[in-house]
Amino acid sequence: MKPLRILAFEPYYGGSHRAFLDTWVASSVHDWELYTLPARHWKWRMRGSAIWLASQLADAPAGRFDVLFTCDMTSVADLRALLPGNIRNIPIVCYFHENQLTYPLSDHDWQDYQFGFTNVTSALAADAVWFNSNAHMHAFLLAVRQLLRTMPENLTADVLPGIEAKSSVQYPPVEIPPKSDLQKLSGAFESDSNTKDSDASLRILWPHRWEYDKNPKPFFDALLKLHDSEIDFELVLLGETFRTAPPEFKSALAYLESRIHHAGFLPKREDYWALLQSCDVVVSTAIQENFGLAVVEAMLAGCHPLFPNRLSYPELLDDRAFEPCADRPCFYENDGDLHRILTQLCSPRVSAGLRSHGQSLRKSLYHRFGADHQVARLDQALSKLMP
Repeated sequence: MKPLRILAFEPYYGGSHRAFLDTWVASSVHDWELYTLPARHWKWRMRGSAIWLASQLADAPAGRFDVLFTCDMTSVADLRALLPGNIRNIPIVCYFHENQLTYPLSDHDWQDYQFGFTNVTSALAADAVWFNSNAHMHAFLLAVRQLLRTMPENLTADVLPGIEAKSSVQYPPVEIPPKSDLQKLSGAFESDSNTKDSDASLRILWPHRWEYDKNPKPFFDALLKLHDSEIDFELVLLGETFRTAPPEFKSALAYLESRIHHAGFLPKREDYWALLQSCDVVVSTAIQENFGLAVVEAMLAGCHPLFPNRLSYPELLDDRAFEPCADRPCFYENDGDLHRILTQLCSPRVSAGLRSHGQSLRKSLYHRFGADHQVARLDQALSKLMP
Protein backbone atom coordinates (compact mmCIF):
# COMPACT_ATOMS: atom_id res chain seq x y z
CA MET A 1 0.00 0.00 0.00
CA LYS A 2 1.43 3.37 -1.04
CA PRO A 3 1.63 5.79 1.91
CA LEU A 4 -0.62 8.83 1.57
CA ARG A 5 -0.13 12.29 3.03
CA ILE A 6 -3.07 12.78 5.39
CA LEU A 7 -4.18 16.07 6.90
CA ALA A 8 -6.14 15.18 10.05
CA PHE A 9 -8.22 17.88 11.72
CA GLU A 10 -9.78 17.11 15.10
CA PRO A 11 -11.56 20.18 16.52
CA TYR A 12 -12.56 18.27 19.69
CA TYR A 13 -9.33 16.54 20.63
CA GLY A 14 -10.28 14.62 23.75
CA GLY A 15 -12.02 11.49 24.98
CA SER A 16 -12.96 8.93 22.35
CA HIS A 17 -12.19 11.40 19.53
CA ARG A 18 -8.58 11.64 20.66
CA ALA A 19 -8.28 7.92 21.40
CA PHE A 20 -9.50 7.09 17.91
CA LEU A 21 -7.07 9.40 16.12
CA ASP A 22 -4.03 8.68 18.32
CA THR A 23 -4.50 4.91 18.03
CA TRP A 24 -4.84 5.06 14.27
CA VAL A 25 -1.94 7.43 13.64
CA ALA A 26 0.40 5.44 15.90
CA SER A 27 0.18 2.33 13.70
CA SER A 28 -0.79 3.70 10.29
CA VAL A 29 1.28 3.23 7.15
CA HIS A 30 0.26 6.71 6.00
CA ASP A 31 2.02 10.00 6.78
CA TRP A 32 -0.05 12.26 9.04
CA GLU A 33 -0.07 15.96 9.81
CA LEU A 34 -2.39 16.75 12.73
CA TYR A 35 -4.26 19.95 13.50
CA THR A 36 -6.21 19.84 16.76
CA LEU A 37 -8.21 22.05 19.12
CA PRO A 38 -8.96 21.34 22.81
CA ALA A 39 -12.06 19.33 23.69
CA ARG A 40 -14.29 22.14 24.92
CA HIS A 41 -17.02 24.48 23.65
CA TRP A 42 -18.39 21.95 21.18
CA LYS A 43 -20.99 24.37 19.79
CA TRP A 44 -18.32 26.91 18.94
CA ARG A 45 -16.22 24.16 17.40
CA MET A 46 -19.06 23.31 15.03
CA ARG A 47 -19.64 26.95 14.17
CA GLY A 48 -16.07 28.20 13.85
CA SER A 49 -13.43 25.48 13.65
CA ALA A 50 -13.49 25.46 9.83
CA ILE A 51 -12.46 29.12 9.84
CA TRP A 52 -9.55 28.34 12.15
CA LEU A 53 -8.23 25.45 10.04
CA ALA A 54 -8.57 27.38 6.79
CA SER A 55 -6.47 30.17 8.30
CA GLN A 56 -3.79 27.66 9.33
CA LEU A 57 -3.62 26.36 5.77
CA ALA A 58 -3.70 29.70 3.97
CA ASP A 59 -0.17 29.23 2.63
CA ALA A 60 -0.27 25.45 2.11
CA PRO A 61 1.32 24.52 -1.23
CA ALA A 62 -0.50 22.43 -3.81
CA GLY A 63 0.17 18.72 -3.45
CA ARG A 64 0.98 18.92 0.25
CA PHE A 65 -1.88 16.56 1.18
CA ASP A 66 -3.64 13.67 -0.52
CA VAL A 67 -6.63 13.37 1.84
CA LEU A 68 -8.21 15.52 4.55
CA PHE A 69 -9.70 13.59 7.47
CA THR A 70 -11.99 15.28 9.98
CA CYS A 71 -15.02 14.57 12.16
CA ASP A 72 -18.63 15.56 12.71
CA MET A 73 -17.61 18.56 14.86
CA THR A 74 -16.37 20.27 11.69
CA SER A 75 -18.61 22.07 9.22
CA VAL A 76 -17.18 20.38 6.14
CA ALA A 77 -19.21 22.58 3.78
CA ASP A 78 -17.71 25.72 5.35
CA LEU A 79 -14.27 24.16 5.31
CA ARG A 80 -14.50 23.20 1.65
CA ALA A 81 -15.47 26.77 0.75
CA LEU A 82 -12.80 28.41 2.92
CA LEU A 83 -9.78 26.25 2.06
CA PRO A 84 -7.22 27.82 -0.28
CA GLY A 85 -7.96 26.98 -3.90
CA ASN A 86 -4.90 24.79 -4.42
CA ILE A 87 -6.05 22.22 -1.83
CA ARG A 88 -9.80 22.78 -1.88
CA ASN A 89 -10.58 19.76 -4.04
CA ILE A 90 -8.66 17.03 -2.22
CA PRO A 91 -10.88 14.17 -0.93
CA ILE A 92 -12.40 14.87 2.48
CA VAL A 93 -13.50 12.13 4.87
CA CYS A 94 -15.96 13.08 7.61
CA TYR A 95 -16.04 10.61 10.51
CA PHE A 96 -19.20 10.62 12.62
CA HIS A 97 -18.46 9.82 16.25
CA GLU A 98 -21.89 11.25 17.06
CA ASN A 99 -24.43 13.49 15.40
CA GLN A 100 -26.63 16.31 16.56
CA LEU A 101 -29.90 14.99 15.14
CA THR A 102 -30.10 11.94 17.40
CA TYR A 103 -28.02 13.02 20.42
CA PRO A 104 -30.38 13.20 23.43
CA LEU A 105 -30.88 16.61 25.05
CA SER A 106 -30.17 17.29 28.70
CA ASP A 107 -32.84 18.83 30.91
CA HIS A 108 -31.09 22.19 30.56
CA ASP A 109 -30.75 22.29 26.77
CA TRP A 110 -33.03 22.87 23.81
CA GLN A 111 -33.05 21.54 20.26
CA ASP A 112 -31.10 23.74 17.85
CA TYR A 113 -31.61 22.08 14.48
CA GLN A 114 -28.86 24.17 12.94
CA PHE A 115 -26.26 21.86 14.46
CA GLY A 116 -28.01 18.83 13.01
CA PHE A 117 -28.30 20.56 9.68
CA THR A 118 -24.56 21.28 9.81
CA ASN A 119 -24.07 17.50 10.04
CA VAL A 120 -26.25 17.13 6.95
CA THR A 121 -24.32 19.69 4.89
CA SER A 122 -21.03 18.15 6.10
CA ALA A 123 -22.17 14.77 4.80
CA LEU A 124 -23.09 16.39 1.49
CA ALA A 125 -19.76 18.23 1.14
CA ALA A 126 -17.53 15.28 2.13
CA ASP A 127 -16.33 12.68 -0.36
CA ALA A 128 -16.75 9.86 2.15
CA VAL A 129 -18.92 9.70 5.27
CA TRP A 130 -17.83 7.15 7.85
CA PHE A 131 -19.78 6.03 10.91
CA ASN A 132 -18.53 4.17 13.96
CA SER A 133 -21.34 1.59 13.83
CA ASN A 134 -24.19 0.40 11.67
CA ALA A 135 -26.63 1.42 14.39
CA HIS A 136 -25.30 4.97 14.25
CA MET A 137 -25.37 5.17 10.46
CA HIS A 138 -28.96 3.94 10.22
CA ALA A 139 -30.12 6.25 13.04
CA PHE A 140 -28.54 9.27 11.37
CA LEU A 141 -29.96 8.51 7.91
CA LEU A 142 -33.41 8.01 9.41
CA ALA A 143 -33.13 11.31 11.31
CA VAL A 144 -32.06 13.10 8.11
CA ARG A 145 -35.09 11.70 6.30
CA GLN A 146 -37.38 12.86 9.13
CA LEU A 147 -35.78 16.33 9.22
CA LEU A 148 -36.13 16.84 5.47
CA ARG A 149 -39.81 15.95 5.62
CA THR A 150 -40.40 18.96 7.88
CA MET A 151 -38.89 21.40 5.40
CA PRO A 152 -41.21 23.44 3.13
CA GLU A 153 -41.46 23.09 -0.63
CA ASN A 154 -39.52 19.81 -0.76
CA LEU A 155 -36.38 21.63 -1.89
CA THR A 156 -34.10 18.89 -0.58
CA ALA A 157 -35.83 15.77 -1.88
CA ASP A 158 -32.69 14.37 -3.51
CA VAL A 159 -30.32 14.90 -0.56
CA LEU A 160 -30.58 11.54 1.19
CA PRO A 161 -29.59 9.23 -1.70
CA GLY A 162 -26.39 11.22 -2.19
CA ILE A 163 -25.45 10.85 1.47
CA GLU A 164 -26.34 7.16 1.56
CA ALA A 165 -24.19 6.44 -1.49
CA LYS A 166 -21.00 7.62 0.21
CA SER A 167 -21.75 6.37 3.73
CA SER A 168 -20.06 3.35 5.26
CA VAL A 169 -19.14 1.91 8.65
CA GLN A 170 -15.53 2.03 9.81
CA TYR A 171 -15.14 0.86 13.38
CA PRO A 172 -12.67 2.68 15.61
CA PRO A 173 -9.46 0.84 16.46
CA VAL A 174 -9.15 -0.16 20.12
CA GLU A 175 -5.72 0.11 21.68
CA ILE A 176 -4.78 -2.62 24.12
CA PRO A 177 -1.74 -2.87 26.41
CA PRO A 178 1.38 -4.76 25.33
CA LYS A 179 0.96 -8.52 25.46
CA SER A 180 3.31 -8.66 28.43
CA ASP A 181 0.74 -6.65 30.42
CA LEU A 182 -2.43 -8.37 29.29
CA GLN A 183 -3.31 -11.95 28.44
CA LYS A 184 -2.44 -12.58 24.77
CA LEU A 185 -5.55 -11.53 22.93
CA SER A 186 -4.45 -13.06 19.65
CA GLY A 187 -4.61 -16.51 21.23
CA ALA A 188 -7.63 -18.64 21.99
CA PHE A 189 -8.16 -17.35 25.58
CA GLU A 190 -7.81 -20.88 26.82
CA SER A 191 -6.15 -19.97 30.10
CA ASP A 192 -8.39 -20.06 33.15
CA SER A 193 -5.93 -18.05 35.25
CA ASN A 194 -8.45 -15.24 35.51
CA THR A 195 -11.23 -17.47 36.86
CA LYS A 196 -12.79 -15.73 39.84
CA ASP A 197 -12.26 -16.92 43.40
CA SER A 198 -15.60 -18.34 44.53
CA ASP A 199 -15.33 -16.43 47.83
CA ALA A 200 -14.73 -13.02 46.22
CA SER A 201 -17.44 -10.42 45.73
CA LEU A 202 -18.73 -9.68 42.25
CA ARG A 203 -17.00 -6.48 41.10
CA ILE A 204 -19.34 -4.35 38.96
CA LEU A 205 -17.86 -1.79 36.58
CA TRP A 206 -19.27 1.52 35.29
CA PRO A 207 -16.68 2.81 32.75
CA HIS A 208 -18.64 5.71 31.24
CA ARG A 209 -18.54 9.49 31.37
CA TRP A 210 -20.44 10.84 34.36
CA GLU A 211 -23.05 12.55 32.20
CA TYR A 212 -26.78 12.50 31.57
CA ASP A 213 -26.64 10.58 28.27
CA LYS A 214 -25.13 7.60 30.07
CA ASN A 215 -28.34 7.48 32.16
CA PRO A 216 -26.91 6.58 35.59
CA LYS A 217 -30.20 6.54 37.54
CA PRO A 218 -31.38 3.00 36.66
CA PHE A 219 -27.86 1.70 37.27
CA PHE A 220 -27.69 3.14 40.78
CA ASP A 221 -31.30 2.19 41.49
CA ALA A 222 -30.42 -1.45 40.80
CA LEU A 223 -27.31 -1.27 42.98
CA LEU A 224 -29.21 0.34 45.84
CA LYS A 225 -31.67 -2.56 45.76
CA LEU A 226 -28.78 -5.04 45.86
CA HIS A 227 -27.25 -3.13 48.76
CA ASP A 228 -30.50 -2.99 50.73
CA SER A 229 -30.96 -6.74 50.18
CA GLU A 230 -27.45 -7.29 51.64
CA ILE A 231 -26.28 -8.94 48.43
CA ASP A 232 -22.49 -8.99 48.25
CA PHE A 233 -20.82 -6.89 45.50
CA GLU A 234 -18.14 -4.26 44.89
CA LEU A 235 -18.36 -1.21 42.65
CA VAL A 236 -15.83 0.47 40.35
CA LEU A 237 -16.74 3.83 38.79
CA LEU A 238 -14.52 5.09 35.98
CA GLY A 239 -14.97 7.62 33.19
CA GLU A 240 -14.38 11.35 33.00
CA THR A 241 -16.20 13.86 35.19
CA PHE A 242 -16.88 17.37 33.93
CA ARG A 243 -18.04 20.56 35.63
CA THR A 244 -21.33 19.02 36.65
CA ALA A 245 -22.33 15.39 37.09
CA PRO A 246 -25.84 13.96 37.37
CA PRO A 247 -27.07 14.22 40.99
CA GLU A 248 -27.37 10.45 41.22
CA PHE A 249 -23.60 10.18 41.57
CA LYS A 250 -23.37 12.27 44.72
CA SER A 251 -26.10 10.38 46.56
CA ALA A 252 -24.89 6.97 45.37
CA LEU A 253 -21.29 7.66 46.36
CA ALA A 254 -22.47 8.42 49.87
CA TYR A 255 -24.98 5.57 50.22
CA LEU A 256 -22.79 2.91 48.62
CA GLU A 257 -19.51 4.05 50.19
CA SER A 258 -18.83 0.67 51.79
CA ARG A 259 -19.20 -1.03 48.40
CA ILE A 260 -16.96 1.28 46.35
CA HIS A 261 -13.54 -0.08 45.43
CA HIS A 262 -12.68 2.90 43.20
CA ALA A 263 -14.46 6.04 41.98
CA GLY A 264 -12.91 8.50 39.53
CA PHE A 265 -11.01 8.93 36.28
CA LEU A 266 -7.63 7.22 35.90
CA PRO A 267 -5.33 9.17 33.54
CA LYS A 268 -2.63 6.48 33.32
CA ARG A 269 -3.52 3.75 30.85
CA GLU A 270 -1.68 1.04 32.78
CA ASP A 271 -3.64 1.83 35.95
CA TYR A 272 -6.88 1.93 33.97
CA TRP A 273 -6.30 -1.47 32.35
CA ALA A 274 -5.21 -3.06 35.62
CA LEU A 275 -8.46 -1.96 37.24
CA LEU A 276 -10.52 -3.17 34.26
CA GLN A 277 -8.92 -6.60 34.61
CA SER A 278 -9.95 -6.76 38.25
CA CYS A 279 -13.66 -6.32 37.43
CA ASP A 280 -16.17 -9.04 36.63
CA VAL A 281 -19.16 -7.35 34.96
CA VAL A 282 -19.36 -4.18 32.86
CA VAL A 283 -22.79 -2.53 32.90
CA SER A 284 -24.36 0.14 30.72
CA THR A 285 -27.69 1.91 31.05
CA ALA A 286 -26.92 4.49 28.34
CA ILE A 287 -29.52 6.25 26.22
CA GLN A 288 -26.82 7.34 23.76
CA GLU A 289 -24.02 5.07 22.55
CA ASN A 290 -22.85 5.02 18.95
CA PHE A 291 -19.99 2.57 19.46
CA GLY A 292 -18.92 1.96 23.05
CA LEU A 293 -15.13 2.22 23.31
CA ALA A 294 -15.09 1.92 27.10
CA VAL A 295 -17.23 -1.22 27.18
CA VAL A 296 -15.21 -2.87 24.40
CA GLU A 297 -12.05 -2.22 26.43
CA ALA A 298 -13.73 -3.70 29.50
CA MET A 299 -14.79 -6.83 27.62
CA LEU A 300 -11.29 -7.24 26.17
CA ALA A 301 -9.98 -7.05 29.75
CA GLY A 302 -12.25 -9.95 30.71
CA CYS A 303 -15.48 -8.34 31.94
CA HIS A 304 -18.82 -9.99 31.25
CA PRO A 305 -21.18 -7.58 29.41
CA LEU A 306 -24.60 -6.55 30.69
CA PHE A 307 -26.12 -4.00 28.32
CA PRO A 308 -29.53 -2.68 27.32
CA ASN A 309 -30.83 -4.36 24.20
CA ARG A 310 -30.59 -1.20 22.09
CA LEU A 311 -28.22 1.29 20.43
CA SER A 312 -24.88 -0.15 19.26
CA TYR A 313 -24.68 -2.88 21.91
CA PRO A 314 -26.29 -5.75 19.98
CA GLU A 315 -23.86 -4.98 17.14
CA LEU A 316 -20.85 -5.28 19.46
CA LEU A 317 -21.95 -8.75 20.54
CA ASP A 318 -23.06 -9.92 17.12
CA ASP A 319 -20.97 -13.05 17.24
CA ARG A 320 -22.30 -16.61 16.91
CA ALA A 321 -19.24 -17.97 18.69
CA PHE A 322 -20.44 -16.32 21.90
CA GLU A 323 -23.50 -18.05 23.30
CA PRO A 324 -24.23 -16.90 26.85
CA CYS A 325 -25.72 -19.38 29.28
CA ALA A 326 -29.22 -18.77 30.59
CA ASP A 327 -27.83 -17.69 33.97
CA ARG A 328 -25.28 -15.33 32.38
CA PRO A 329 -27.28 -13.15 29.95
CA CYS A 330 -25.65 -10.21 28.21
CA PHE A 331 -28.74 -8.05 27.60
CA TYR A 332 -31.63 -6.76 29.66
CA GLU A 333 -34.93 -5.33 28.42
CA ASN A 334 -35.95 -3.00 31.25
CA ASP A 335 -34.87 -1.71 34.66
CA GLY A 336 -36.45 -4.58 36.55
CA ASP A 337 -34.65 -7.01 34.28
CA LEU A 338 -31.34 -5.28 35.03
CA HIS A 339 -31.81 -5.74 38.77
CA ARG A 340 -32.85 -9.37 38.36
CA ILE A 341 -29.82 -10.27 36.25
CA LEU A 342 -27.37 -8.46 38.53
CA THR A 343 -28.82 -10.39 41.46
CA GLN A 344 -28.30 -13.58 39.48
CA LEU A 345 -24.70 -12.70 38.61
CA CYS A 346 -23.88 -11.96 42.24
CA SER A 347 -24.51 -15.61 43.08
CA PRO A 348 -21.13 -17.24 43.86
CA ARG A 349 -22.00 -20.19 41.62
CA VAL A 350 -22.60 -17.92 38.63
CA SER A 351 -19.94 -15.27 39.23
CA ALA A 352 -17.13 -17.80 39.70
CA GLY A 353 -17.15 -18.76 36.01
CA LEU A 354 -17.77 -15.37 34.42
CA ARG A 355 -14.20 -14.55 33.40
CA SER A 356 -13.54 -17.81 31.57
CA HIS A 357 -17.00 -17.88 30.01
CA GLY A 358 -16.39 -15.04 27.56
CA GLN A 359 -13.19 -16.33 25.95
CA SER A 360 -14.65 -16.60 22.46
CA LEU A 361 -16.16 -13.13 22.73
CA ARG A 362 -12.83 -11.54 23.68
CA LYS A 363 -11.08 -13.25 20.80
CA SER A 364 -13.75 -12.02 18.38
CA LEU A 365 -13.62 -8.45 19.73
CA TYR A 366 -9.87 -8.38 19.32
CA HIS A 367 -10.04 -9.42 15.67
CA ARG A 368 -12.91 -7.05 14.90
CA PHE A 369 -11.76 -3.93 16.75
CA GLY A 370 -8.19 -4.41 18.00
CA ALA A 371 -5.77 -1.84 16.59
CA ASP A 372 -3.54 -4.55 15.13
CA HIS A 373 -6.35 -5.44 12.74
CA GLN A 374 -8.57 -2.37 12.44
CA VAL A 375 -5.84 0.17 11.64
CA ALA A 376 -4.97 -1.80 8.50
CA ARG A 377 -8.63 -1.71 7.43
CA LEU A 378 -8.83 2.04 7.98
CA ASP A 379 -5.61 2.62 6.07
CA GLN A 380 -6.97 0.61 3.15
CA ALA A 381 -10.25 2.55 3.20
CA LEU A 382 -8.31 5.80 2.84
CA SER A 383 -6.27 4.40 -0.04
CA LYS A 384 -9.45 3.48 -1.90
CA LEU A 385 -10.36 7.16 -2.08
CA MET A 386 -7.48 7.86 -4.42
CA PRO A 387 -7.91 7.49 -8.20
